[in-house]
Amino acid sequence: MIEIKAKLVRADAAIYATGERVECLIEFVHKVGENVENVNNDENLAWASAQLHCYRKTSFSVSSQGKSLDLSEMIGKTALDAVTQAPGDIIITTKPKILFCDLKLKVNESKIYFFNEFVPRNGPPTYKGHDIKYFYRLTIATQRVKSKVQTLAVPIRVLPIPPIARPDELPITVETNDELAPTNPFLEKREVSELETSWHHLKNVIARRAPKFYRISNKRGFVGRFCLFKPAYKLGEDIVGSLDFANCSVRCVQFSVKLQIQEICLPCNNTKNPNSDRNDSFYLNSLDAASVASEVATNNLHKFSTSGSNNNNKEELCGEQTGEVTTHVTSHQVCYAMLQTQVVVPIPLHVTPSFRTDLVDVRWRLHFEFVTSTMMNFGKENPVEGELQSPSKIPVETMMWNLPISIYSANPLQIYSPSQAHSLLIK
Repeated sequence: MIEIKAKLVRADAAIYATGERVECLIEFVHKVGENVENVNNDENLAWASAQLHCYRKTSFSVSSQGKSLDLSEMIGKTALDAVTQAPGDIIITTKPKILFCDLKLKVNESKIYFFNEFVPRNGPPTYKGHDIKYFYRLTIATQRVKSKVQTLAVPIRVLPIPPIARPDELPITVETNDELAPTNPFLEKREVSELETSWHHLKNVIARRAPKFYRISNKRGFVGRFCLFKPAYKLGEDIVGSLDFANCSVRCVQFSVKLQIQEICLPCNNTKNPNSDRNDSFYLNSLDAASVASEVATNNLHKFSTSGSNNNNKEELCGEQTGEVTTHVTSHQVCYAMLQTQVVVPIPLHVTPSFRTDLVDVRWRLHFEFVTSTMMNFGKENPVEGELQSPSKIPVETMMWNLPISIYSANPLQIYSPSQAHSLLIK
């Protein structure tokens, strides 16, 4: 019998960015079982290949007319038909790479092959949602003579890297970080890849600070002012803001902030446009410096709903399509006697950044819930002597507010997610 072992070269994290190279070591070992009579027989494999597949699984029906002709021809002729190997539809596949043909292994003999492939730039990220899922598999296929094809699937996580809107305005050279250093004429200049350029510009967008202030008020009066220091964040970063309750006419008793992800299925999810050029391709808001800096400048002050509002009108009050909402992080504070406080919401490393395809739009937002009261200073002045006793009941109202934010990918090397060795035994 033959055992196939697959181990990713990047052992610390099986996470890759779109456009990044995936490297894997594939080993074929001839093992001998306990109850085997002919120990000296050699094992023979006819062929073996490896390629990347991107699968899509939905809870609704999707028309197959939008599938690209190149993908249909590749699956039917040259690529391994892996539709039956995993639950879902193949939307992106790379060309298969032949590892060997007619491999003979003696007892306890092993052969190791190196496989590398680039993750397609136009592919969606790894995402597990309510109604739609995207996932990637490194498919290793082999076949004995007069036997069926056997496959080994190695899962990987893919993070999206948004394209640059105007790359001509972003000249990046090797001396970008060493402009003041003396140049060496004997050193060769290397070309900067598109992925390096995207990472460089993404760091600039995330590091840019553009504080924005939002006035929070309801029908009773002014509640406070919220300051968000920047609109764009990356995975693993903390969202830091401040709340100022000075000169308020309505007291905020307590508040909570939730980091939520919205999964909005687009209207074209059931019947896709056959004339579409994207064919379920992935695209993000392009990294335009001016647009990202002012991304949260408009349409941020959404209408709020009080505790007496009708819950059926939430989408009308918010002024946007809600979709499926999932809460990942919650922060709660009691702030009745505070004039100022800060809000810190950490972004988990395992979540998916903002992205959009023809079928789904994934967004991030901060969901605020304020509990307010018109009773100032517990309804009475502070006593000159003794202690101030709080009343047994306080009339309160609840108001909600949604603030959209942008979350981008972090460097995959900064996310610790060790990859395990995957194996397949062919008897």
